[in-house]
Amino acid sequence: MSNSSSIRHFLLLALADTRQLQLLHFCLFLGISLAALLANGLIISAVACGHHLHTPMFFFLLNLALTDLGSICTTVPKAMHNSLWHTNNISYSACAAQLFLVFFFLGTEFSLLTIMCYDRYVSICKPLHYGTLLGSRACAHMAAAAWASAFLNALLHTANTFSLPLCQGNALGQFFCEIPQILKLSCSHSYLRELGLIAVSLYLVFCCFVFIVFSYVQIFRVVLRIPSEQGRHKAFSTCLPHLAVISLFVITATFTHMKPPSISSPTLDMVVSVLYSVVPPATNPLIYSLRNQELKAAVWTLMTRWRMKQ
Repeated sequence: MSNSSSIRHFLLLALADTRQLQLLHFCLFLGISLAALLANGLIISAVACGHHLHTPMFFFLLNLALTDLGSICTTVPKAMHNSLWHTNNISYSACAAQLFLVFFFLGTEFSLLTIMCYDRYVSICKPLHYGTLLGSRACAHMAAAAWASAFLNALLHTANTFSLPLCQGNALGQFFCEIPQILKLSCSHSYLRELGLIAVSLYLVFCCFVFIVFSYVQIFRVVLRIPSEQGRHKAFSTCLPHLAVISLFVITATFTHMKPPSISSPTLDMVVSVLYSVVPPATNPLIYSLRNQELKAAVWTLMTRWRMKQ
């Protein structure tokens, strides 16, 4: 038995038991992280350098790419280090920092996805008011609010979680530090305070989800009334990637934290956590690029210029 003052490190869940599987996980995570860094880096560069992409939709996409870079750099490097060096230790302070950054980037991403839904709603349902409702200043304020609210929320949860007395050992059932795993080590009813904060956060997430659903109901009602097939195709091409990203994020995160205990297992928990914390940063750029001709053209132009300079 130990308390939080005597804990100097935590033990993360090992990705595999054998050396061959550990090296396989290292190579897999290395490939995913490189793909995420390259794809998101290209989107950020293309939007920043392409003046015709300086629109609200691509401005929020740039912010989303930044959160994806932050997410992939928060969990994957430590998991790769542990697999390569056959260890599962993480220091107390590094665990706190990782928990904060995971909460911060995931919170910012969901806020940005909600704002991007509003952007699509105004663009399709209220096109005449688009310039007024989504001017450059309004977009900057919304993006700043997303980052700032996620920062304060993550700071509050991290400070509250690591103020709890811990006496159930130091082994975490996850390959990165997250709040539910820390709460399992608590030996005090003080953890109810953190559960209350989590309930408030979940309520806010639920409100955003309801807003997204309501917005897309209105969007699809308007799109299906467009007389031309080309107009409907253009509208769907801007909405479906965003809807796909939201679905991947919400379904995997919901299943991870709300699945029945009867089907819970360390392996399943780890696989689903990879799906919502590692896979989206690598797939989001691909999803957005497949159906967006402007973005594909801007990325191709950027790569062509880079090759010409070599």
